[in-house]
Amino acid sequence: MKIAIANDVAMAAEALRRVVASTAEHQVLWIARTGAEAVRMCAENRPDLVLMDLNMPELDGVEATRQIMEQSPCAILIVTGRPQDNVNQVFRALGAGALDVTATPVLQGQPGGDAELLAKIRTMDKLIRHSGGNQAMLPKTALNGNGAADASDAERVTALLAIGASTGGPVAVSKMLAGWKPPRGCAIVVVQHIDQHFADNFARWLGEQLDMPVRAIDEGDELAAGTVLIAKSNDHLTLDQNHRLRYDANPKDYAYRPSVDVFFHCVAQHWKGEAVGVLLTGMGRDGAEGLLAMRRAGHTTIAQDQASSAVYGMPRAAAELDAAQMILPLAKIGPVLRGTLGGRS
Repeated sequence: MKIAIANDVAMAAEALRRVVASTAEHQVLWIARTGAEAVRMCAENRPDLVLMDLNMPELDGVEATRQIMEQSPCAILIVTGRPQDNVNQVFRALGAGALDVTATPVLQGQPGGDAELLAKIRTMDKLIRHSGGNQAMLPKTALNGNGAADASDAERVTALLAIGASTGGPVAVSKMLAGWKPPRGCAIVVVQHIDQHFADNFARWLGEQLDMPVRAIDEGDELAAGTVLIAKSNDHLTLDQNHRLRYDANPKDYAYRPSVDVFFHCVAQHWKGEAVGVLLTGMGRDGAEGLLAMRRAGHTTIAQDQASSAVYGMPRAAAELDAAQMILPLAKIGPVLRGTLGGRS
């Protein structure tokens, strides 16, 4: 892959350059010292992947990501010092179209940083190849309280909302669910492509945006009424015949982790009550086959439309398979959920 680096700290940029240069299959295309320079250089010489810092002069990493995705869309990996201390900024960048986040090796302060970054780059390479290259990444459209739900965890679950998302997903999920209190007996499960080291932060951040409890899923958890449950492992989330949530490493060679397809197929196979499947913005094709399985099982299926998607990959694949009964702009999915499942704003 041709990899670009956007980082104004000379020591960090050099560390990233050495990591990329240590492999035969990747090359450093250019290094930008400001966010504005990164936007300009992407337009002049588009890379396969940008390693983007959050704290950049002129334009910060969030705004640089937004402009790159509008003008010269390509894969972007946020590589920044101590991302766990910049949760809001990280999720704004993911909402702007970045694919994932990891710590800058030189600032990480622990061994294994180079290997972790290279693993991320290998994953990005798989995602780009499986998605048909950066031409599959379409220009981004900007996606414009914590309380207790009426239902308790002990309440019997009678309805399930299954949500799959990738690039731009955190912001899309929060906007779709904002202001909604689900009806009694309704559980919500979110499978978002995000590194397991940042999943707990995602759950905390999402909980700050919504009027219902949000928590990460532990192995063997039951579905919980009135609660948003977040997949938190790089292994795939599954739902067994007893409606227990579990993690499975297989299929091991699947690029999308955790896989939306795996979970949606489990819902189609094991969930006999009312269910709605929603496939949101994301790069690639993950979730489309699973959404089709849910539709064939008699469940309601929805995909986000192109105009409101950060990247129109996963929803487009669902549309091509006729997996979605409804293809809707993000702003209209929430009202349809209220009409289908009930609850109140």
